[in-house]
Amino acid sequence: MPLPTLLASAPATLLPALNHSRELLAEQGMAVLGTWALLNLLVSGYRVARTDPRTEAHYFHQMNVGWNFVNAVLAVVGILRAHPGQVAGLTLAASLSAQFDFEKILLLNVGLDVAYLVTGSWLRTRGLVAGKRPERLLGFGRSLWLQGGFLLFFDLGFYLMYHRFAAALLALVQP
Repeated sequence: MPLPTLLASAPATLLPALNHSRELLAEQGMAVLGTWALLNLLVSGYRVARTDPRTEAHYFHQMNVGWNFVNAVLAVVGILRAHPGQVAGLTLAASLSAQFDFEKILLLNVGLDVAYLVTGSWLRTRGLVAGKRPERLLGFGRSLWLQGGFLLFFDLGFYLMYHRFAAALLALVQP
């Protein structure tokens, strides 16, 4: 059955299903972020203790540990706030508001991710000419490239998947 026909025939049952699916996607997205954070904490946590503190690699892993501690906290909070089983009662207006509020957050994050990449490039450039501790700037810059690149891919991909629900919700709005 085509989506418009389905929407016309079952709006009362479709809204709770859409809300449940949206919330599951949000929960799964936070699980992906948490997995990335955990892998980075394990690998870079191991490596930072085994690299010479005077090397770029040491600062790369040090920044990854700090960065992914924050990512882990955000992922845990996101998972705890997701309630796929408790969104069935949302009204269409509340559903649209939740949809577009989260989309705005994801798009803001995409902008921040680009800023992380630019900042990483700036740090790398500064590190090439720095007289004092260039390895720190180079390592931090490389970490920002890795983390900003992953987050750009993650946030943009998450936005594109999440945005598919917007059309379905808007189709429920009566003209």
